[in-house]
Amino acid sequence: MAAHDTGAADWSHARREDAMALRSNPTLRQRRLGTELRRMREQAGFGGSQLARALGVNPAQITQMETGKTGISVERLRTIAAVCMCVNEDLITALAEIITGREKPGWWETYRGRLSTDFLEVAELEEQARTLSTYTITFIPGLLQTSAYATAVFSQTYPPIPQHEVDLRAEFRIERQHIVHSGGTPYTAFIHEAALRMEFSGPKVRAEQLNALLTRSETPGISVRVLPFNVTGLPSPVDNFTYASGAIPDLDAVQTDSHFGNRIIDAPAHVARFRAILAQMDSSALSETDTRDFIRFVKKEIENKHD
Repeated sequence: MAAHDTGAADWSHARREDAMALRSNPTLRQRRLGTELRRMREQAGFGGSQLARALGVNPAQITQMETGKTGISVERLRTIAAVCMCVNEDLITALAEIITGREKPGWWETYRGRLSTDFLEVAELEEQARTLSTYTITFIPGLLQTSAYATAVFSQTYPPIPQHEVDLRAEFRIERQHIVHSGGTPYTAFIHEAALRMEFSGPKVRAEQLNALLTRSETPGISVRVLPFNVTGLPSPVDNFTYASGAIPDLDAVQTDSHFGNRIIDAPAHVARFRAILAQMDSSALSETDTRDFIRFVKKEIENKHD
């Protein structure tokens, strides 16, 4: 293809992109693409207006692309990468897969308007991950909870929420579990001893939850590791968190969970910190076999206490 034909083709793609309606509610995946485009531009030392001039577009379009409010073609992605002198071909390829992977709406979309966006984005993050690792200090990980235990946890929310909301949240949490129970996404759960002993419910529900945890710990693709109280020197974060591995390490993300809501973190320095914390946990936690013995011990304590 002649040089002027290539330019015409890129201009044609640009015109199609410009004509696209702005998204009012970009998905997590679309926003991450925009974030990586912004990082690409900033690492080249360009402002939005500079990149707009180089691409021959309006500066507002740069903002729209970087906030995920409008899509771009793979051709435009590669043009931006070239202008920004990005030579990370693995990253460019992974971003191109985000662009071309226009899949049907995720199952969580059926809950839009009934649950907050925080809940939906957790499910979307989990669905897109290549591997998942969680750390919980206050409760059994959501991906391993029984329905009765999940209901008990949501019933402890303060201020209290209506029963129908409790039931809806518990239902959603159980539906999220298919991603790891199917064995399609390798999952490691680091659980602090405090989470095993926290009394959200009565002894029967707690014992059933620990039984379910033991069963799931032997499911292919699921690894459960306990961090006992006597582990020292662990750089533990304040919040429960989920580490979601992307197609490449550059696209890894972390979701933190607290009473103030969910937060999804993708800044490289912060993600690297959580990656280091996971490595420390891996070396400090009980083995899978010792973890099962420990869970049985806690379960026996509960049964003896309430006999």
